[in-house]
Amino acid sequence: MADKRGNFGSFVMGFIIGGLVSSVISLLNAPQSGRETREQIKTKSLDLRDRADEEIQRMRAQAQDLITEVRTQADDIQAQLAKQIEVVQARMTNAIEEGKKGANVVRAELAGSTTDEAA
Repeated sequence: MADKRGNFGSFVMGFIIGGLVSSVISLLNAPQSGRETREQIKTKSLDLRDRADEEIQRMRAQAQDLITEVRTQADDIQAQLAKQIEVVQARMTNAIEEGKKGANVVRAELAGSTTDEAA
């Protein structure tokens, strides 16, 4: 998913740079005076810079949204794991208690059978 967004960002930057290069070439080949051409290049470059800044801001916002989404998912996963750990710990505690009870029963049976044999 991030790879597709990265490819799209590369495409957009390539598109912007290509637009800038083609604009400069067309301006340099236009039948205008040098001053008019320089003014036009300046205007176009400022416009292109503004568009690039807007695109960068948009991409930063998308990245921030993605980071927020990933953090939220990570927090959810962490909460689920904590619940699962609590369940496993409770089961283990119950199993240990049942084992102790079983051991006490067997110990009592063995102690009773030893006293019966002695009598």
